[in-house]
Amino acid sequence: MRILKAGILKRRYGTRHKRRSPTSHKGRIEAFTFVEMMIALAIVSISIMALLRLHLISVHMIDKAQIMTQAVFLADEKIAEVLAADSPEEGIRSGAVEKNGLKFNWKTRVENLQSIQLDAGDISGLWKVLVDISWKQGENPKHLRMSTYVADRKMP
Repeated sequence: MRILKAGILKRRYGTRHKRRSPTSHKGRIEAFTFVEMMIALAIVSISIMALLRLHLISVHMIDKAQIMTQAVFLADEKIAEVLAADSPEEGIRSGAVEKNGLKFNWKTRVENLQSIQLDAGDISGLWKVLVDISWKQGENPKHLRMSTYVADRKMP
C-alpha cells in the first residue's frame, strides 16, 4: 500500500487481479444475448400492464367516490330543508335532481314519533326524517339512505 498526497491509501494489485477487457474469449464481445433481452422485455411489459391496470382501478374508484359524495351532499341538503322549517311537515316528498350529468332521485319521509316512553319520562314532539337517494351508475342502480331525529323546538 502506498499513501497518496491527499491521505488516501492506494492498493497495488499484483498480476492476480487483472482487469477484464471487453473482448475476452477469443475476440468475442461480452453482451446480452437476444433471449436475455426478450425475457427482460417480457418482464418489463408484464409489469407495465399490471401498473396500468392498477391505475384504471384507482380512476374507477375515484369516480365512484365522487358520485357517492354528491349523493351524500344531496341527502344532507334535503335534511337541512326539513330542519329549516319551525315544525317539520309530516309526509313524503320526492323529486329528481341532475348534477354533473347524473340524475339523482330523492325521497324524503318525515314521521311524527308518538310519545316515546323512557326511564326519565315521556318525550313528545320527536320527528324522524328519512332521506333516500337513488341513481344509476352504469348498469347498476345505487342507493343511499340517511336518517336523523329532530326534536320539536317548542319542547320545554
